This record gives sequence, C-alpha cells and structure tokens, in this order.
Amino acid sequence: MAASLPLDSCTAAHIMAEDRPTRRYPQNLQGVLQLAVDVGSAAEGPATVEPMSEERKTWLGDALAEVCKGPMDEVEQIKHCLAVLRKEGRREREREGEEERDEEDEDERESAFELLSELCENLDNARDLMTLGGLELCLSQYLCHAQSGLRWRAAHLIATCAQNMSQVQVHLFSIGALPKLLQLTDSDPHPTVRVKALYAVSCLVREQEAGLQAFLSHDGFSMLMRGMQSDNEKLRTKSAFLLLNLLMSHPETKDTVVSMGMVQQLVSVLRTPHSDFHEHVLGALCCLVEDCPQGLKDCRNPALGLEELLRQLSKELQGKEESQEELDFCERLRVTCFRGQQSDDNGMDR
Repeated sequence: MAASLPLDSCTAAHIMAEDRPTRRYPQNLQGVLQLAVDVGSAAEGPATVEPMSEERKTWLGDALAEVCKGPMDEVEQIKHCLAVLRKEGRREREREGEEERDEEDEDERESAFELLSELCENLDNARDLMTLGGLELCLSQYLCHAQSGLRWRAAHLIATCAQNMSQVQVHLFSIGALPKLLQLTDSDPHPTVRVKALYAVSCLVREQEAGLQAFLSHDGFSMLMRGMQSDNEKLRTKSAFLLLNLLMSHPETKDTVVSMGMVQQLVSVLRTPHSDFHEHVLGALCCLVEDCPQGLKDCRNPALGLEELLRQLSKELQGKEESQEELDFCERLRVTCFRGQQSDDNGMDR
C-alpha cells in the first residue's frame, strides 16, 4: 500500500473538474482511499456522514482500478503474444497466393517470440505457456514456417521452456517435438535454425531418461556425427559438446555409439584443420575407451593411426594455455590407449 502509483492525466482532469482548484489531489492508493473518506464526511462536523453519490462511486471505482491495475501482468503478456502469433495463421489463409508478407507483421511476430522467450525463463511462465497451447502453436505453425527468423525463434522458445522443466519436456515428447527438431538440426538450409534446433534437442534429452530413449530411437547420435562434420562452426561445437555430455551422463550408451563406428568418425574429425571443438571430440574419445573394451580396441587399431596423430596434437598444443584442457584430453587418451601396450608384432612397449 506504500508504493506510489501516480494517476494518469485523464484521471487528474476528472478530479479537477469535480473538486475545488485548491484541493491537493491524491498521488497514490492511500491518497485515493483518504479522499474517499473525505468525500463521505461533511466539512461542518466529523460526526455527520452523508451517502456518496453514484457519480462519486463510479469515479472512485475507476480511480482505484486505474491505480491498482499497474502494468500488464506476465500471464496477460503471454496471452497477448500468442494472439499475435495466432493471427498469423488467419492472415495466411486470407492472403493465400500472395508472394510477400507484410514486413511489419513479421517484425511483430518476431518481437512476440522474443518477449515469450524472456518471460519463459521463469518456470511458472513456461508452464503457463504450455497450458495456453503455445508449444503446440510453435510445433504446428512455426517450426515449419517459410521465414527462417520465425523458425529459429520458435525453436529457441521451445528450448527455453524445456530446460530444467520435466513437465514441459514430457509434454513436448507427447506432441512429437523431438523428431521435428532433429530434422531441422539435420537439414534446415539456414544455419541459425540448425543451431537453435539442436539447442532445443539438448534441453529435451539431457538428464531426461525418456528423452534419451526417444533420441536413441530416432538415431540421434548419427545426427550429432553429421553435425560435427558440417561446415557450421557453431553446429560442430554444440554437436560435439552434446555427444560428450551424453556419454558422461549416460555411460550405458557407449556400446551403442561404438557399434555405429563413432570412434573412426571422431578420429577423422580430429584430422580436419584444428578447431576449438576438437577438445570435445577428444573428450568423447576418452569416454569411449574407458570401461568400453570395443572402443579401446577400435582406438588401438593400427590402421586408424591414432597414436601418431595424438603425438602430433600434443606437440602442437604444448605451451598454449588456452588449449590446456584439450592437451589434457589428448594425453589422457594416449596414456589409456598406448602406454604399456605391447605391440602385436614385436612385443615391445609402444
């Protein structure tokens, strides 16, 4: 009741029209309530109470509503944004056959997505968006939208809602979001859409057992491998990081990943021009040789040439402070695979 909320100009004008020019007009809710008391009390004596006129009651009700209303609450903001986004579907049907969309309308929809993403960083708002049908709208209308700016913003909103929110994750699985996001990650022509779609995939499957099983059933690890081989640097980095994260948090997937030929694919990635994401690739290889006999055997295969490759990498990374973690992975992998190993042909330590 102590917060000061000034009345708008229309309300102030109404007060001036009703009261003497010398009256000090209320500036907050407490002042409005005090004015109500003053209006109901005659100036001649404090004990004389006169009924408030209907006009006064109406004005006071409007003034109180205006003072108490404040800015639009967050649920109302979510509803407003969804109304903007749903309007798109109606306009598309009305304007079918037109070659270009109104640029102003597209900007409005992009702004709506951006506000929703900001609001849904709050878990309660993310749940409200789900309840209001916003996630279905993203999936049915915007992940497949012709405008890439709307596709990636829809994917980003899904990611924002899904992270650390199991109720939303389960709902997204139930409406078929994961296959669509995997498809966008794998083949969308716009690089930002692919990166944002992978971000959403990551938020759905990390630390979520049901998500991991769905990811496996849709051959998600193969998608990550293709992501690491793409020419999109951000996609390569995020694909390698997600692979490493999944192997660390779900070691039971190692045999499945190794059986796909992942060791050979990762080593081939290491032979490409050096990039920061190679740190995650080396980390993934370290996971695949620990408590995984087939992964270790694959890495030791002389045809792969991994031992010499690791020697070269270690030499190149020496003395580079920014590459220390990558060097640590490199040495860890070399020690695990080759230190103390006896050569099959000469019985000597390699």
